[in-house]
Amino acid sequence: MDRLGDLDIFARIVAARSMSAAGRELGLSPAVVSKRMRRLEERLGVRLLQRTTRQLALTEVGKGFHERVVAILAGVEEAEAWASSGAAEARGLLRVSAPTSFGRMHVAPHLKRFLDANPQVSVELALSDAFVDVVGEGFDMALRVADLSDSSLVAKKLAPNHRLLVATPAYLAAHGTPETLADLAGHTLLVHGTPEWRLDGPEGPQTVKIASNLRTNSSEVVREAVLAGAGIALRSTWDVGPELKSGALVRVLPAWRSSTRVAIHAVYPSRRHLEQKTRAFIGFLEGLYGATPYWDEGLGL
Repeated sequence: MDRLGDLDIFARIVAARSMSAAGRELGLSPAVVSKRMRRLEERLGVRLLQRTTRQLALTEVGKGFHERVVAILAGVEEAEAWASSGAAEARGLLRVSAPTSFGRMHVAPHLKRFLDANPQVSVELALSDAFVDVVGEGFDMALRVADLSDSSLVAKKLAPNHRLLVATPAYLAAHGTPETLADLAGHTLLVHGTPEWRLDGPEGPQTVKIASNLRTNSSEVVREAVLAGAGIALRSTWDVGPELKSGALVRVLPAWRSSTRVAIHAVYPSRRHLEQKTRAFIGFLEGLYGATPYWDEGLGL
């Protein structure tokens, strides 16, 4: 029984959101694709897809199964690519998308070392806080600081992402140090995007609603505002690690931190051969960041 083939058909159906489109990609008739999906669901004893005449959607079990299948197929592709390419030299233009602040702080300063080690590669680094269409816009890969549980791309975790409440000592001296989450209501809270914080701590997950006198769509504006002593902000350690180490910022309510499942990932299309230049860059970033990235060292996380 072609189990791997069934998984590949399932993954292509999800990516194409259509059995007929998946069949055309694979050169199979809709009837054969439907039969293979029924066989897979019968073998597992669960329903993976909800089918109607107008749309196709993953069931709850199907979502979790799809995440694991994509990882399995990506591993197979990577193994085949490694075997076929051998020790091929990385070469060509590598197009990378990264979040603006993270790319400026933790990618750009290290590009010379990567380029020196891979002289046949040139890099085009595009910085944007939007989720770019990696395939549609022709990127080889993207870096994302996000929860990618619903991503259709292969996601490789490069580093953890810790988000903490921080403020300057001067702000706390002037306005007092919060002792409980309820105390935050009496402080200036700096935020961009969603007007709430989802935190986790001694009392379990909690949501803090925020009414701020500063509104912005820029994370960097919030960073500058908290450093200027304008209030309390929820910041990633990759963004304010040096300031925490120097004492320019201090943690507020240290028992609490963001409850949102976020990490730093490299993402790339699951249906495309991973070229040596992309594999080399991902490996370079893995070695650079690691399980305890340099910005977290000494913070006692």
